[in-house]
Amino acid sequence: MNGAPELLAHGVGGRQDLPITLAQLVVAATLTLVVTFVALGALWREPRLDRDASGGRQVPDWLARLVDAPAFRGVLRGLGLLAAGWFCVGLLAGPDTADNPTAGALYVLLWVGLVPVSLLFGPVWRAVNPLRTVHLLVALAARRDPARGFRELPPGLGLWPAAVTLFSFVWLELVAPDRATLPVIGAWLAGYAVVMLAGAVLFGAAWFDRADPFEVYSALVGRLAPIGRAADGVLVWRNPLDGIAGLRPRPGLVAVVIVLLGSTMFDSLSNAPAWLRFSQENGRSPAVTGSAGLVLVIGVVAVAYLVAVAAAAHIGRVGPRGDAVSPSGAASAEGAASARRAPGEIAHSIVPIAVGYVVAHYYSLLILEGQRTVALLSDPRDTGADWFGTAGWQPHTALVTPSGVASLQITVIILGHLLGTLLAHDRALYLFPRARAVAGQLPLLALMVAYTVAGLLLLYAG
Repeated sequence: MNGAPELLAHGVGGRQDLPITLAQLVVAATLTLVVTFVALGALWREPRLDRDASGGRQVPDWLARLVDAPAFRGVLRGLGLLAAGWFCVGLLAGPDTADNPTAGALYVLLWVGLVPVSLLFGPVWRAVNPLRTVHLLVALAARRDPARGFRELPPGLGLWPAAVTLFSFVWLELVAPDRATLPVIGAWLAGYAVVMLAGAVLFGAAWFDRADPFEVYSALVGRLAPIGRAADGVLVWRNPLDGIAGLRPRPGLVAVVIVLLGSTMFDSLSNAPAWLRFSQENGRSPAVTGSAGLVLVIGVVAVAYLVAVAAAAHIGRVGPRGDAVSPSGAASAEGAASARRAPGEIAHSIVPIAVGYVVAHYYSLLILEGQRTVALLSDPRDTGADWFGTAGWQPHTALVTPSGVASLQITVIILGHLLGTLLAHDRALYLFPRARAVAGQLPLLALMVAYTVAGLLLLYAG
C-alpha cells in the first residue's frame, strides 16, 4: 500500500539486547541439545508417546456436547463468513493506503494469529474456513453431499497440493512486489478461492484438508494443542507431544513442514543487512533475487533434513517395523521401503521447530501490528466511522521490550529444537532396532544442532 509500514520487519530484539555473546549462545544451545540427547538415550529406552492417538482424558460431557453440537459449528461457520465479508469490505471498497487493514488482517491476524489460536484450541481454521462454508452451502442448495465430488482424490496426492499453495502464500508474503497493496492481495486471494472451490467441487470437501494452506497449517500446529480427538473421535485432554506424535506419514507432509521452516528462515535472512545490500546491488529485481533466495533456503533446509534422515536410517538399519536388516547389511525390499518412509516418520519432529521459529520471528509483529490492524478494522473504508469502538486504539508496547523479545526468541527457538529432539528420539526407538537406536539418532542430533545454530545466527543477523 502506498506509504504502508513494512509488515515484514518482524524482529524487535537484536544482538545488543542479549545478555551473552553469539558464540556463548551457540555453545550453550549446542550443549543443551547434546546433554538432552545423552539423557534421553540413558533414561528414555522405550517408545512412550501415543503414536496411535488412542490416549487422553475425556473432556467434561458439557464441553464435548457443546463442541460437537451442530448449532455451535454453525455459529463458527457464520462467524467465519462474517469475518470474510468484513475483510472484503476493506479489500474491495477501502483505500489503497496505510489506513486499510487488509494487509494486516491477512499477514498478521490470519497467518500469524493462527499459530497461538491453533496451539490453544486445535485446528480452528477448519471450523471457520469461509470457503469450506461456501462450498457446503452450495452443495446443500444443489442437494449434493459436500463430501462427494465428481472424482475421487488420487490415493497418492496426500498433502502435495497444500505444499504448493503454502509455497505460493509465503512467496506472496515474503517476495511478491507490492505485496501489501490491494491489487496484489486481491489477485492472490482470487486465485486461492478459485483453486479451493474448484477442487472442492471436483473432489469433495476433503480437498480442503489436502490443499488449503491455512487449514493444513492450522492442523499441523493444532497437533500441539492440549485438546484434541482420540482415534475414535472422542474429544480429550492430551499431552501435546502425544498429539504431534500421532501425525501419520503421508505424501507431501515432508514438503509442507520444510516449506514452513525454510520460509521462516528466509524471512529472517531477508531482514539481515548483508542480504539487503546484496538484494539492492546485484543488478536484478528484488522479486527475482527474493524468489531465488526463498527457493535456495527451502532447498538447503530440505537437503539437510533428507540427508540426516537417510543417514539415520542407514546407521539404524531400519527394517520393515524397526527390525534390524540382515547381518550382511542387505535390506529386504520391505525394509528398503521402510527406509524410504523414514522422512515422513520423522517429519512430525520438525513441527515444534517451525512453531518456535514462527513465535520467535513474528511475536512482536503480532503484538504491535495486530493491535493496529484491529483498530483499523473498525473502519475498513476509512470514512471516519467507528463500528467496533476501536478506531482510537494505540498499540500497547509493554509486552514488546527489546530485552524481553530477545529472551523470548532465544527461548522458543531452543525449546522448539529440544522438543524436536525428543520427538525424533521417541520415533527412532520405534523405527530402529534397540541396539542401534541411539547411534541412528546421531545424524538427527547433528541436524537439530545445525538448525539451531542457523536460527540463532539469523536471529543475530536480523
